[in-house]
Amino acid sequence: ADMTSAYAQINLQGPRSRALLQKVTSADVSNAAFPFRHAREIDLGYARVLCIRITYLGELGYELYIPSEQALHVYDRLVEAGEEVGLVHAGLKTLASCRMEKGYRDYGHDIDNTDSVLEAGLGFAVDLNKPGGFLGKDAVLAQKARGPLTRRLLQIFVTDPEPLMFHAEIVRRDGVPVGYVRAASYGHTLGGAVGLAMIDASEPLDQAWIDAGTWDVEIAGTRHPARASLRPLYDPKNER
Repeated sequence: ADMTSAYAQINLQGPRSRALLQKVTSADVSNAAFPFRHAREIDLGYARVLCIRITYLGELGYELYIPSEQALHVYDRLVEAGEEVGLVHAGLKTLASCRMEKGYRDYGHDIDNTDSVLEAGLGFAVDLNKPGGFLGKDAVLAQKARGPLTRRLLQIFVTDPEPLMFHAEIVRRDGVPVGYVRAASYGHTLGGAVGLAMIDASEPLDQAWIDAGTWDVEIAGTRHPARASLRPLYDPKNER
């Protein structure tokens, strides 16, 4: 059954999202009762909504799936209760900015079917001991057997707070082009443009190799100093 028109979805995201959600539901949404990636139907005003504690921003957050006819009512309740905790409306550009700071991947944009889960930094998401295996398992095992990776997706941060990155900017290490930015936005917490770039190296690509080089990004014909990292440069620990 196609349920597309049956539900609306509202994102409630940020460090005070739990405090706001608790104001409008009788359900216990504490960390102990409602841990990260938990999903449950809860009451919200006159509605029953599917609440999933998940986030694409890196912060604490929830996705609310609401029967379409009750969506406006739920929205009004959230806005009313949100006045006490400083609720602010935010759009897709904010989403892009926050997820870039956290280093969250977007399949079809930052990564695609030409990248392996190991190169994309998503090796933790596959279970090599899963009964029956999974599509592509043999390729992952073969890549692991070949030894350390020489191609990996890195987070790139421009240390100058003025220039912006969008897509396809050339990334250099020690003056040599090693890849290009696949997606980027301005990181307001970090204080500069931040993006994800697939980097090719001629030797094992680990944090030691990254730290041993000098990085820059070419933006509109000008090269700007940059930092590269395998780990998120901003990590607010959304599981708390």
